[in-house]
Amino acid sequence: MPVPPLPFHPPLTGLILAGGRGTRLGGVDKGLVELHGRPLVEYVLDRLRPQTEAILINANRHHERYAAYGVPVIPDLEGGFAGPLAGIAAGLAAARTDWVVVVPCDCPLLPSDLVDRLWQARCAAGADVAVARAAGRLQPVFVLLPVTARVELERRLRAGERKVAVWLTAQRLAIADFSDQAEAFVNLNTEEERRALEERLGVR
Repeated sequence: MPVPPLPFHPPLTGLILAGGRGTRLGGVDKGLVELHGRPLVEYVLDRLRPQTEAILINANRHHERYAAYGVPVIPDLEGGFAGPLAGIAAGLAAARTDWVVVVPCDCPLLPSDLVDRLWQARCAAGADVAVARAAGRLQPVFVLLPVTARVELERRLRAGERKVAVWLTAQRLAIADFSDQAEAFVNLNTEEERRALEERLGVR
């Protein structure tokens, strides 16, 4: 039986979250941590650019370093490293498309079909928001959402909500199954994980 074509998706903005503290890596800026001599954010940019019409980077430090990649760099709307929800809100405020796909800066093996499969899941479920699932769990910072979600998201932030997964449960949510690409969602939170991924990828 032939596989039905993927639904066409409209222009999307890719939002790379690089605004965290990097606490488990000693407070370093995770997007600028190097893997085989290249900052992690470069790997993410390479994989996300072909899937989107525009890209934004949410960062709260090293703006000049990120701006060198030729994309707008936006800080959280409020300072203080308020977490990924704050970065998502800033991205929704800055986007010039109706839809945004969010990814973290420390996922160098990002799926090349992430956007298509998130969009397909959203359409199939008639949902507002789509999130990836891999390795037996939701991947809450790999999410597709409309810019209209900004109003409710900012309300949640004002109420003190900081967890993406909690916010997602309140949405009309579709889940895109990436169990066939579980390794694509490997992210780097420790120096040991960074070294292990370098070894697995081999010398480049």
